[in-house]
Amino acid sequence: MELGDALIALVAPLKPGDSLRGARLSHASTELGLRLTFEREGGRVHVEVFPDEDGRRHAARSARLLFAYRLGRGHGAVDPAEGKALCEAVAALARENETRVLEALSAREGGEEGARVREVTGGTLLEPAGPADAPHYTLSPYVGCLIGCRFCYAQDRVGLARRLRGLPPAPWGSYVDARVDAPERLREELATRPALPIKLCPIVSDPYHAIEAKLRLTRGCLEVLREAPPRPVLVLTRARLIERDADVLADLPGARAGFSVPTADDAVRAFFEPRAASVEARFEVLRGLRARGVRTFAVVQPMLPGSIEALADALAESVESVSLDVLRGEEDAGPLFDAYPEARDEGWQAARLEALRAGLEARGVAVWTGELPP
Repeated sequence: MELGDALIALVAPLKPGDSLRGARLSHASTELGLRLTFEREGGRVHVEVFPDEDGRRHAARSARLLFAYRLGRGHGAVDPAEGKALCEAVAALARENETRVLEALSAREGGEEGARVREVTGGTLLEPAGPADAPHYTLSPYVGCLIGCRFCYAQDRVGLARRLRGLPPAPWGSYVDARVDAPERLREELATRPALPIKLCPIVSDPYHAIEAKLRLTRGCLEVLREAPPRPVLVLTRARLIERDADVLADLPGARAGFSVPTADDAVRAFFEPRAASVEARFEVLRGLRARGVRTFAVVQPMLPGSIEALADALAESVESVSLDVLRGEEDAGPLFDAYPEARDEGWQAARLEALRAGLEARGVAVWTGELPP
């Protein structure tokens, strides 16, 4: 049983399109943790599902699971009593199904306890995302990441999903699920979905970490998108391998390719992101893509030490727009930030962001903070 299918089975007989406590079940998602998304008059509400672990905040529980609610970005407000009632209704359904569903998940993983690169199939590929005024899809041919930046906020959510499957603990950066039928599933889903923008970006994985050189799943998805009716496509990475696909990206109308570039100092980059491409390589690839007519961008998050002026200069030579954001949690990178304690300070992060914003705007580079570039 695929994990997204398991989430739907968990709340049977409720199915997408049905209503519960005045909210319509839209879909299940495994992109950023395990979510059941409900649409209601005031906007979108996510009910998140977690293994029953000590200390995790929740609004309701079943025998083996916890349930919490959160709003979709840009989807209004929800009364706490309403959110709690929705979680309790979901938990009541789960109590009837969880033993069967969790046993089916564990059985699916049988014999793969030691696998660090697993080939998986099934599940929804295009995950709805974004606020009501800027809807889009995310697309991840992989779950888990072999680049494994220790400050990555995805590791906690992906780790929760592994535990729910009954898989053994593994360090972030040491495992990945490769969705080997991704291009075929994408072709099927595109036939029935509106032409919204699609983001291939490191939410639960980098689209160009090492295993992509062998499996070519990201390239396969881009080739499918090249054949489909045009729509905006956004690709974000920390790996040089993206330059292999410059030919496909150049053929995609309106495609945007970008790198995460948190510093201009490659020694700092190597300390925090040892398996990612060097700073020099990232800018070299961006300039090469730009020369081929691909629109380029960068994401600077978190803010890491290094020259602001040098970073602003390099970005201005390589991209047309930049997304800026601050550190959103250290995750497993606490010992790394011990070596650069200023970088964990909220004031330092905010001041650095504003200094970089000013430097970019002075150089004519557009700055954005939403989920999609201008």
